[in-house]
Amino acid sequence: MVLPFIKRYLIALDHYKWAGLAGVAIVTGASGIVAALQPPPSETHLAQGILTYSTPPDTFSATGAALQQQGQAVTKEALLSPTVLEFARLRLLQQQIDLPPDTLANNARVAIDAPSSGGKNERRSEPANPVLRVRVSYQDGKADRAKAVTLALMEGMVEQSRQFNTQQLDRIIENLNQILPKVDRELRQAEGNLEQFVRREGTTIQAAESGSLLNALTSNQGQQRQLRLQIAGITAQIRSLQERLGLTPDQAYAASALSADPIIADLRVRIYQAEQQQQLLSKTLRPDHPTMVDLQNQLATFEQLLQQRVGEVIGGNQIAAPLAAGSSIRQASSLDPARQTLASTLVNLQTQQETLQQQLANLTRAEQELRREYASIPNKQLEQQRLQQQVTLKQAFYDQIQARLADARLAQEETVGSLVVVQPPQTELVPATSLDETVVLIVGGLVGLLVGGGLVMLLGSLDPTFYTLEDIQAALKQEEVPILGVLPLLPWDEADSLPVTDTPTSPYGEAFERLRSNLRRIGGSKAPKVVLIASTLDGEGKSVTAFNLAIASARAGKRTLLIEADLRSSSQAAVLNITPDPEGQLEPLKYYGNLNECIRLVPEIENLYLVPSVGPQRQAAAILESSEMRRLLEDARVRFDWVILDTPALSRYNDALLLEPYTDGMALVARPGYSEEGVLNEAVQQFVESETIQFLGAIINGAEVAVQDLKDEDEDRVAEAEIEESDRADVSREKLEQVR
Repeated sequence: MVLPFIKRYLIALDHYKWAGLAGVAIVTGASGIVAALQPPPSETHLAQGILTYSTPPDTFSATGAALQQQGQAVTKEALLSPTVLEFARLRLLQQQIDLPPDTLANNARVAIDAPSSGGKNERRSEPANPVLRVRVSYQDGKADRAKAVTLALMEGMVEQSRQFNTQQLDRIIENLNQILPKVDRELRQAEGNLEQFVRREGTTIQAAESGSLLNALTSNQGQQRQLRLQIAGITAQIRSLQERLGLTPDQAYAASALSADPIIADLRVRIYQAEQQQQLLSKTLRPDHPTMVDLQNQLATFEQLLQQRVGEVIGGNQIAAPLAAGSSIRQASSLDPARQTLASTLVNLQTQQETLQQQLANLTRAEQELRREYASIPNKQLEQQRLQQQVTLKQAFYDQIQARLADARLAQEETVGSLVVVQPPQTELVPATSLDETVVLIVGGLVGLLVGGGLVMLLGSLDPTFYTLEDIQAALKQEEVPILGVLPLLPWDEADSLPVTDTPTSPYGEAFERLRSNLRRIGGSKAPKVVLIASTLDGEGKSVTAFNLAIASARAGKRTLLIEADLRSSSQAAVLNITPDPEGQLEPLKYYGNLNECIRLVPEIENLYLVPSVGPQRQAAAILESSEMRRLLEDARVRFDWVILDTPALSRYNDALLLEPYTDGMALVARPGYSEEGVLNEAVQQFVESETIQFLGAIINGAEVAVQDLKDEDEDRVAEAEIEESDRADVSREKLEQVR
């Protein structure tokens, strides 16, 4: 079986063979002209010299040796750089040789040979070459000029190598000079950080290292123990004096101060005298007696004066040593000398206790600070070591930069090139060569075949027509259009009539029978009864399909009516031995209105009836939309088992779309070699996306397939359709059960 790609190419070759032959002829003729017009060969001279990457000489600087090693990594492009070409051009101008740099670059050649590896295949007498070799050659018509150009190029390469090393050193020195100030600043900053840290923490670190900090901590702890013992003794004395006096230290302080004040003592005596008088007179006088009232006023005045004096003596408005009432004040201010001594002692002890407690708190805080300082000593020591390491590293880096800068400056004085001339240019005659005319013609012929074949392929890809069955199937599959049948190309000798399978033994009738059965199955339980056959272009075989489909239906025992609805062209009824009514063309509406007259029985095929066309008609659309045509279709739907309508091409007329609403669906006919991609895709997309047009599918007509292969393919398609129909039936039953 021929591959689809080869089949398409052969079809394109058949259509555009003259374009391909023209391409072959043009390219072959051009190659013949090139072969005939070749100039005679001329003698040329080749000058060749050798440079080598020499081993770096002994230098005092490591930078110079490194640059010598880097110089061996130069590429061919770098050896023929614009700098080298310009140097060679100027050197040649001194010798009265004027060559532009482009000419030098085009004719010069540079080859770099790898160093010898000393393998087994090399001769033992030849020493291994440990360095690279650069072969420089130049081809010219004159031997002297070729030699001079080669020498100038070699000198330019050597000079470029020296300049390369010099520039590298200049860049190194410049970079080091830019880095040095930054490194110096970093070193000074690191030294400053270390100096500040030592100034701030050096004494502490030194005290910890010498043991002074630990001794201070031990001494502090001893002082705290002594203070605690003293505080405990004073606390015991205070507790003993409080038990004897019955006063707190604050109360003892107040009582001692009040007892020592003479004014308070005088006020206390007056109050006592007034109370004695009031007590004596209360036995004979009423409380409201003037004398009793006067005594009461005196007591109140004395009490007020006593309160004021107490506030003056004690101070702080009795906040430091508060007293409850006047009786308490008089009792507190009546201490005897012995109790005053004890009260003063109690106050002194409390003051001493508070002093010692404050000293103990200070020592405790000092101990905590010493402990924190002692705990931070390791971190401070580590920080000091880190700062010292930074200073050491910065100093080492600074010293390295200084040493590298001195080394680069020394290398600048020793700069030499990495390339040396080991063999001056030598000239030899190059034998003249030219292309063989036969080779040119053969190559031209091959290129011509490729050009011709490519031209045919290009023209074939630009052709919008589907030329193979596979192309049409792929296009329909892409649009998800069902293929109702693939019909073979019917053999027919008469070009003016349609090929029909009017004999029962025709091997092609089976294809139309399968098409009929597919159309009957496509609707499931409600199979289409009135089918419209249409095509996008003329010549795709819609009439052939309609006539032979009607014959297949009639032979299957179905009462079938074929309506020639193409009123734009003449009737094809003659192929079925029926002569159209000549009066129908004059009065088409009357013709279609008389159903008994327009419907004709096909004489040689049982169950087949035909409505011949009355075309060509100018008002074809009006006739198709008439009530007579509508009654004809309605009556045909009732009287016949199957009705087939043959309509004109969709690209020219809309007759098929006018009749489609009165049918059960439309089938579109396509044919390899006639159907065009754009027209077919547009029509299919319109039908698929339309909600009013019942599009049944596509029929491929005139396919170059064997009848047996077609039968097998159709059987597979029918089997798939039956499986899909069975699946749909199962789904319907499941839905029905769910509803129940």
